[in-house]
Amino acid sequence: MRKLALHWQILLGMLAGVLFGILAAQFGWDQFVKDWIKPFGTIFINSLKLIAIPLIVASLIKGISDLKDISKLSAMGGRTIGIYILTTVVAIVVGLLLVNIVGPGKGLDESTRDSLLNDFAADAGARIEAAAKQQEAGPLQALVDLVPDNIIAAGSSNGNMLQVIFFVIFFGVGLILIDPKKSKPVKDFFDGVNEVVLKLIDLIMLAAPYGVFALLAALVVEAPSADLFVALLYYSLCVLAGLAIMIGIIYPTLVKVFTGKSPGFFFSGISPAQLLAFSTSSSAATLPVTMERVEEHLGVDEEVTSFVLPIGATINMDGTSLYQAVAAVFIAQAYGMDLTLMQQLGIITTALAASIGSAAVPGAGMVMLVIVLGQAGIPEAGLALIFAVDRPLDMCRTVANVTGDATVAMLVGKSVGKLGTPEERKLDDYYQPEPEE
Repeated sequence: MRKLALHWQILLGMLAGVLFGILAAQFGWDQFVKDWIKPFGTIFINSLKLIAIPLIVASLIKGISDLKDISKLSAMGGRTIGIYILTTVVAIVVGLLLVNIVGPGKGLDESTRDSLLNDFAADAGARIEAAAKQQEAGPLQALVDLVPDNIIAAGSSNGNMLQVIFFVIFFGVGLILIDPKKSKPVKDFFDGVNEVVLKLIDLIMLAAPYGVFALLAALVVEAPSADLFVALLYYSLCVLAGLAIMIGIIYPTLVKVFTGKSPGFFFSGISPAQLLAFSTSSSAATLPVTMERVEEHLGVDEEVTSFVLPIGATINMDGTSLYQAVAAVFIAQAYGMDLTLMQQLGIITTALAASIGSAAVPGAGMVMLVIVLGQAGIPEAGLALIFAVDRPLDMCRTVANVTGDATVAMLVGKSVGKLGTPEERKLDDYYQPEPEE
């Protein structure tokens, strides 16, 4: 097993988890899986989340302070945000084109629609209530939320990642502006912390095949009935087709055209992060692995990865935006509504803004979808129509989110001259003291 590449180990773990989950469901071992298998998957996700904030703090401070020039930071920031917005708009347009061509909601049986609305009414109500609270905030609330009043409190939750990034960038700018003699001890400290965290990622990834086994086994035994999946098959295929176009065509084409790297090189480097994103449904939990793969296997300099990828995990939600566009039109079709061109253009704008505000955790996109539905005049209760297949689609759209982050990191790295030859760290690459005489 250890002789296999990491992505093959993870893939085998996922396959074994699915097969074991099917077997457990057939023999009625559901409770056993929930009590004795699922906790190990939760521990694996928690261990990745555990080091997300330390990784962002250490790597971003080191990366910014190494720039030695604030103008480089502003140039990198402008390119990063601009490319992220561009890829998100492309993803939304792809989703809208597919859902209008296929028309999955037009074939949904009325009795099936009513059954779904009844079965998932409570879940939909909870998301609608959460979205209502978010909409009550003022127009500049997002800007207010960006600046924490207590960095210790902000760092206590991965949901506050943008606040942590703001403080760390502010701190890094301060390091650039002071006497290098004074800043050197601080930079050395965070450089050391960064090395420790990277080594912890290596250790955690030893458990990745077993962690994804537990996650997939639990997902299978907790899945809704197959009948509901069949009823929503065309909607699901529409979302998956859009994600496949982004992952299989758009991203590798951007990488090839702007960096000269082949799709094979790109996917070979990022595949373990993609598989982990699929298993965890969380860009934040996958972030440590994404940063390691992009830096060590795709050759992007740490100055770029430490800046671009944490921001991407928070604001770049291409897969989520595509899903919101497809879901909004699907729900409208299921209710017999014909959306005008202006309404669909409004979906593009709202989905773009909502994707930036989505937390990098499972299920957050569903809350943002309520806002998209409300803007287009689509009944928010229709959210219940897609709950049955949301989790598996969430897993797939997280893969698109992570792949998009890696793509933008390569593009920005190339544009600032920080894309070079990958240098992979080995697990046994650690400090060993000299033997005593």
